[in-house]
Amino acid sequence: MSRERFIKSRQGDWQRFEVLLQTLKSTRRRSWKGQDVSELSRLYRSICYDLSLVQSREWGVRLESYLNDLVAQGHNCVYRTSPIRLAACLEFLAVGFPRLLRRRWRPLLLATALFVIPLLVSVVVGLTRPDLSALVCGEEEIRTAIESYSKPLYENADRRYAGQRSFMFGFYVNNNTGIAFRAFALGALAGIGTCYVLLSNGISIGMVQGAMLAAGEPASTNFSSFVITHGSFELTAIVIAGAAGFVLAQGLLMPGERTRLDSLRFHGRESLLMALGAGAMLVLAAVIEGYFSPLPIVPAIKYLVGSLSWLMVICWLALAGRERAIE
Repeated sequence: MSRERFIKSRQGDWQRFEVLLQTLKSTRRRSWKGQDVSELSRLYRSICYDLSLVQSREWGVRLESYLNDLVAQGHNCVYRTSPIRLAACLEFLAVGFPRLLRRRWRPLLLATALFVIPLLVSVVVGLTRPDLSALVCGEEEIRTAIESYSKPLYENADRRYAGQRSFMFGFYVNNNTGIAFRAFALGALAGIGTCYVLLSNGISIGMVQGAMLAAGEPASTNFSSFVITHGSFELTAIVIAGAAGFVLAQGLLMPGERTRLDSLRFHGRESLLMALGAGAMLVLAAVIEGYFSPLPIVPAIKYLVGSLSWLMVICWLALAGRERAIE
C-alpha cells in the first residue's frame, strides 16, 4: 500500500476521532454515552496501529507527528484523572488516613520513639538543669521565652488580638509544615535525615518545656496551657511526617520482591498520603495555636480543651475506619 492510498483510506477515521475527542472533552465523564466511548476506544486502537505502521515505513515526519498527537490526546482523554472532590478528601482524612497509619504501624512506632523519648528526657533535664537548656537552645532564646510567658500577652480578644493572631497563624503554618516536610523529604537520605529532624525537635521542644517548668509561676502555667490546646495535632503530625519519611526510605532500601523502582512507587505513594494527612493536621493546629491558644481565658479551660483534643486524636487514629465485628 502506498502512502497516499493509506492516508485516503484512513483519513475518515482520523477526522471522526478528532470530533469524538472534542465532544467528550467538553462534557463530564459521567455524561459520556456508552456508544461514543466504545467508538473512541476502537478508533484509538486503530490509530495506535496506524502510528506504528507510519513509523516502521518512514512515511514522513509530519504524518507521524500528526498521528502521535492524536494518540496522545486520546490517551489523555480516556485516562485523564478525575477532579479531586472535597468529599473524597474529607473521607480520606476521616477513614483512609487512620487506616493507612495503622497499616504502617512499624515506621509510626519508630518515629514516635525517636521523638517522644528525647522529648521526655529533655523535659526532665531542662527542669533539673536549666543551664543545659540555655546551652542547647540558646540563653537569649530561653530568657526571652520566660519573660514573654511571665506576663499575659492579651487582656482582651479585641482588634489588636485578631490582627496579630492572623499574622501568627501564617507564621505557624509556614514553620510547622516546614518541620514536617523536612522530616518527610529527608527520608530519601536512607531515613538518616528523618532521624535527625525527629531527635533534634524532640530535644529542643523538651528543653524549652523543662526550662519553663523550672521558671515557676506564672510562666510555667501560661506556657503549658498555651501548648496543650494545639499540641495534640501539631506534635502528632510531626511524628506522622517522620513515619512517612521512614516509609519513603523503606521503598529505597528494602524493595523486597519488587524492583527498586516499583518499590519506590508503591511506598512513595503511601508516604506522600501520610505526609499530606500530617499537613492537614498542622493547618488545623495552626488555626488553634493562632486563635484559641492565646485567648485571655482561665488556664483550666485550655487544659480541658487540650485534654479533649488529645483524646479525640487518639480515638480518631486508633478507631476510625475499623470494620465492625459481625455478631
